[in-house]
Amino acid sequence: MDPLRLRLSAFVAALALAAAGGWWGSAEASIHTYGREPFREVGNAFLLSGGSEGIVADGSDPTTPASSFIKFVNVTFWRTAESAESHAKMAHSTGLVQAILFEAADRDNIGGSAYGGQRSICCTPDLAKLEGCKQGEVIRRPSSDDPDWPVVVDTHFSANHLSVKLEDEEAHITKTGMYNLFFISCDPKLRGLAMSGKTVWRNPGGYLPRRMAPLMTFYVFMSLAYLLVMVVWFSQYVRFWRDIMPIQNWITLVIALGLFEMTLWYFEYLNFNNSGVRPAGITTWVVTVGAIRKTISRLLILSISMGYGVVRPTLGGLTSKVLLLGLTYFLASELLDIAENVGTINDISGKAKLFLVLPDAFLDAFLILWIFTSLSRTLEKLQARRSSLKLDIYRKFTNALAVSVIASVVWIGYEVYFKATDPFSERWQSAWIITAFWDVLAFVLLVVICYLWAPSQSSQRYAYSGEVADDDEEEAQSLTKGSDGDVGMVKFDKDKNAGVGSAFSLEDDEAEEDKRE
Repeated sequence: MDPLRLRLSAFVAALALAAAGGWWGSAEASIHTYGREPFREVGNAFLLSGGSEGIVADGSDPTTPASSFIKFVNVTFWRTAESAESHAKMAHSTGLVQAILFEAADRDNIGGSAYGGQRSICCTPDLAKLEGCKQGEVIRRPSSDDPDWPVVVDTHFSANHLSVKLEDEEAHITKTGMYNLFFISCDPKLRGLAMSGKTVWRNPGGYLPRRMAPLMTFYVFMSLAYLLVMVVWFSQYVRFWRDIMPIQNWITLVIALGLFEMTLWYFEYLNFNNSGVRPAGITTWVVTVGAIRKTISRLLILSISMGYGVVRPTLGGLTSKVLLLGLTYFLASELLDIAENVGTINDISGKAKLFLVLPDAFLDAFLILWIFTSLSRTLEKLQARRSSLKLDIYRKFTNALAVSVIASVVWIGYEVYFKATDPFSERWQSAWIITAFWDVLAFVLLVVICYLWAPSQSSQRYAYSGEVADDDEEEAQSLTKGSDGDVGMVKFDKDKNAGVGSAFSLEDDEAEEDKRE
């Protein structure tokens, strides 16, 4: 890539970063609302991001009302009193602000560089000679596809007025693409400039940003999938309710939360698409349900790995540690999901701050470590007891977990590659798959757990028994036979315990818990 193009790419990336930072807490919907948003100084210009969304062209007759458009509504620019007082009352044009609307593929048509120097947004005396641009205005070159694009709307302050209103214009979208809107001023006297008003961004199907639109259909299918699992699981649950194990109650809760979450996401997107408004309260409620589902799912997998209900009746002294980890994970997941979803409109992804992503990733890694450490201990216990039925189930469960972890690592690598090679979100039409994968992976793992621990008349064969079983017949004893309170567990001999021990304190805690049991 040549130096000029590299600098322009860096410039546009800076604009995208400014957009992400500037919109935190201020955007409420696809109807982008601006409440006295301040302009930022970037190079030789003052700019404010108006938004970024993927829009699909409707291809309709130009004489009919367009269903794909970006419309300015009551957009007003405000300058400081010092700036206004520096101009005479009878002056005609005392400051220029330009709205620049362009498709991502035309980003190289904005800005220029004189003699290979620093990239500039605004026209300078040298660039005026080279580019033929007008000094004091944004450098704009016509698109090769449509000479009317990028669209530039000029608004001039007059006299010493503090504010000026941009005319309520509408830009029709005739080409599918990722569109970016920036408000830019090249006048150094307009330092401290701010803007209020709103812009309406609409696709043929509604207000929902096109990158998000496929997810609305995806959540319909996910809701139906969870509903099917719920019907099958609950029918078995009711049929064999006398033989239900405690772990199966938690599986039921995870299925119900998954169905509830997918349904809530669909209706949240449907409301967004129909109204153009994405209330923060509703979105916060939806991501909270999702955070609860993810937390309980992970604790369920951890509890199964520890042998809860199979090789131990309770988690005992580990309960407090598991609950503390669950609470920590819930808070980290909730904060991350709120940052990524609440108030999010723009189609430029990666808005979440690094300090929110890292705790969530660290906790997931810690959970994976604890899960596989616990699984190793549980498998050794089952091998020592020669519990072939339980051992077979746990081996299948371990294989499923290993496949899911490998798939997750591969997908994370692909996600990093996808974002690194698409800094301007030009592949926005397939970006929804990044989000959908994690929901599908969680669902598939849940289905595997449901299959392995499905309610049946022989459920108690896989439950914890207070007696030591040397063959499958003795292993079929019910947990109720240990109701005299003398609940024992097979203890490893000291040499084996020494071999299994590790430097991880959590494993030592599990060993101590085994001794207490």
